[in-house]
Amino acid sequence: MGLKLIITVLLVVSVTATADYIRPPPRKALHLSWDSKPSSYPQQVHISLAGDKHMRITWVTDDNSAPSVVEYGTLPGRYDSIAEGETTSYSYLFYSSGKIHHTVIGPLEHNSVYFYRCGGQGPEFQLKTPPAQFPITFAVAGDLGQTGWTKSTLNHIDQCKYDVQLLPGDLSYADYIQHRWDTFGRLVEPLASAKPWMVTQGNHEVENIPLLKDGFVSYNSRWKMPFEESGSSSNLYYSFEVAGVHVIMLGSYADSDVYSEQYRWLKVSWLLQFLKGLMLLSVICRKIYQRWTGKGHLGWLCYFMSHGIIVMRLIKVKGGDMMETMEPLLYAASVDLVFAGHVHAYERSKRVYNGRVDPCGAVHITIGDGGNREGLASKYIDPQPQWSEFREASFGHGELKIVNSTHAFWSWHRNDDDEPVKSDDIWITSLVSSGCVDQKRNELSHTLMTP
Repeated sequence: MGLKLIITVLLVVSVTATADYIRPPPRKALHLSWDSKPSSYPQQVHISLAGDKHMRITWVTDDNSAPSVVEYGTLPGRYDSIAEGETTSYSYLFYSSGKIHHTVIGPLEHNSVYFYRCGGQGPEFQLKTPPAQFPITFAVAGDLGQTGWTKSTLNHIDQCKYDVQLLPGDLSYADYIQHRWDTFGRLVEPLASAKPWMVTQGNHEVENIPLLKDGFVSYNSRWKMPFEESGSSSNLYYSFEVAGVHVIMLGSYADSDVYSEQYRWLKVSWLLQFLKGLMLLSVICRKIYQRWTGKGHLGWLCYFMSHGIIVMRLIKVKGGDMMETMEPLLYAASVDLVFAGHVHAYERSKRVYNGRVDPCGAVHITIGDGGNREGLASKYIDPQPQWSEFREASFGHGELKIVNSTHAFWSWHRNDDDEPVKSDDIWITSLVSSGCVDQKRNELSHTLMTP
């Protein structure tokens, strides 16, 4: 009871603030030296969750005849299990990718270390599976890119004790230059090969060329997420469960009006959770409009709510306005916390809905500050709006620790030169304990049951 009281006070009496901090200058793009290896050796290794107790291992080889097998076990150098997967590749104008391997391994034990080798040769990697239940910690960083600040952010994330990485869009900043996808894969491999990286797409992943190339060819080929395992027809939106948290990743570049496949799939996914009674914690990311950020860019938002984790973007898309379509559904589901990327800055708000302070709305957090080459968005609304609690245009990352089904701790860590400095934090109590969920239960039931 005391903990709930303290958290309630923090949410109510927290004053608005802008950090008094002089940012260091921008850093140049990274130039990774070419590491000559045999063509059959695995490169750009990364892992992602792929259904209950399963993990997808993804890697690239220059040798098109290299096998898509993964050997794995719980002891170094001793592999008592083996799995075979699938391959793909793509061409993009004058560029041809290597052979891209996707192999699912499992079943795996929770909260355990496994050692694995890709393709029957090359170095040994190790991974750690997430826990089976609370607490669980997510590292959160959007708009990474490949700069000196990206490297700093990755080093800081590597120092924190997290279980799953969430990356809400704008990964490599390849922007049509395909070899940048290769250098990004090599840059993140030390982290992405050890802990699951769950990602969704941003505008920098589109890369479509009218009449020549469809969008997301590179992204879909390289970063396959568990969309098939979750009943989705597109890699742009999917769901997964980890440690009792239901996670839904939505895509703003797929149709999202009330008649769309994505909207129908979301309602079905939520309905199943609603009927199963899995009213746990969740995060939803959405892309929002200038009225939230005061900037010309649209921003990523993630809602931390009582029904799982959902990551998506809300923008104007073909077939309607995603924000107009989705936000009432999210509000009815009692969203607690909103993370935002795309805008290259950090900001945390009070609970809001439809642009106004609302005790049953979500806390909004903009965190598109992973280290991209476009720099920081330093212009905020002046004076600071009543709904804004803390804001600072600096690179950094966030950590979300879901302690139990009602409480979570959020902290944001600024890249202070090469040291991570915790500059903002807050305890968040789920709306489940506030009366808001009961107040909106009929609204949610009606929304989910309506065809």
